[in-house]
Amino acid sequence: MGMRIGYGFDSHAFKPGVPLVIGGMKIEHSEGLAGHSDGDLLLHAITDALLGAVSAGDIGTFFPPSDMRWKNADSTIFLKTALEEIATAGYRIVNMDCVLILMRPKIVPIAGEMRARVAELLDISERDVSIKAKTPEGLNQDGTAVAHVTVLLESIDVPGEPKRMTATMEEPDEVDEMVRTLIDGEEPYSTARLGRKPAFDTDDLT
Repeated sequence: MGMRIGYGFDSHAFKPGVPLVIGGMKIEHSEGLAGHSDGDLLLHAITDALLGAVSAGDIGTFFPPSDMRWKNADSTIFLKTALEEIATAGYRIVNMDCVLILMRPKIVPIAGEMRARVAELLDISERDVSIKAKTPEGLNQDGTAVAHVTVLLESIDVPGEPKRMTATMEEPDEVDEMVRTLIDGEEPYSTARLGRKPAFDTDDLT
């Protein structure tokens, strides 16, 4: 299967008077995150990681901040678009690793709930979502929240695709017989002539 890796990053400054939304969850806190939409930096970073993995651009390509339609928009809309893009490209999520960097509020007590919410939005298992939180020690970023996301995708195995015909030969005599068959123009070589079953059902070929 083909594999692709995507990386996403986002950051927002804290702002009083707006709700705090991270990972599709509303969190009780004295300040929210400034942004054109709802400021959900985690979903923004996940969206960018997914789009980047299939070379589809970034969140600004689809939802430019100059477009007032996305003012205060729910960031799950952005995420759904990214999921549609990776599905169209023929991929699905294997797993995702997220890191949040902020001084407050504390994420560890709600990390499990946040994992569940993100997994629900992505329609994958919680086991395939990791969310970690760090404090910005020594970085002078107390008034800012930062998110880093890495995602691994795998290509989707489409049912009905032609299978590759292969025959495994372990004995030198088998190789010789196949060569003689091809040279002499005899009955086409098959594993059945060697007393073996084919590696697959030839009726499955299209």
